[in-house]
Amino acid sequence: MARPKNQAARRRELTAAAGRAIIERGASAVRLKDIADQAGLTPGAVLYYYPDVDHLLVEVHREAGQRFCDARMTVLEEIADPRLQMRAAIRTGLPTGPEDDDVRTLYEMDALVGRSALYSVLAVSFFERQVALYQVILEAGVSQGLFRLSAPSRTIGRNMVALEDAHGLHVLMGDSPIDRTEAERLIVSYASDATGCDLSLLEWSDVAGGVPPGLTGLATHSGA
Repeated sequence: MARPKNQAARRRELTAAAGRAIIERGASAVRLKDIADQAGLTPGAVLYYYPDVDHLLVEVHREAGQRFCDARMTVLEEIADPRLQMRAAIRTGLPTGPEDDDVRTLYEMDALVGRSALYSVLAVSFFERQVALYQVILEAGVSQGLFRLSAPSRTIGRNMVALEDAHGLHVLMGDSPIDRTEAERLIVSYASDATGCDLSLLEWSDVAGGVPPGLTGLATHSGA
């Protein structure tokens, strides 16, 4: 096959094709041929860019995880108050709904745990990156006299991310009694106990800065 002038662009096309194949078949069942068919290429052409399917799947996770983190940070950087940062972090840590393909891809990739050492390292790094995000918010809240933590910030952060993962799965189901609104309410309830601050009662008007883009209607007394 002819060598593309822009290999980075072709690699992005292949990771996008692999993402579609993962959603269609699941990460544990996806084959090289499935990815090639999605990309409109031969299996040999796919292997020109990646040595095997596992390396390509790891790259899919890395890209999806980076988009997830970037979108989350874009919102949080617009907020100064740690209490509202917690609310925003909770909301942006959950899938938008059953149609959230990026987050669905990340969940599907968990099937590779134990099968790929490279993926396991990446998954742990991704988890701890989210934990660190919560730690920064929690410790800022403590330093400003807004939070009184019930446990070390790392412990609370890990519990927050674990709750996101557990309740996020229900959000992706679409037919679970735990939809995105309920998932957010449940996590806010834990966060309120863990910080000694009732985050469910916050209103955007309580602090300066207004509502960050994409989060209109975040603060209500129901917690969603």
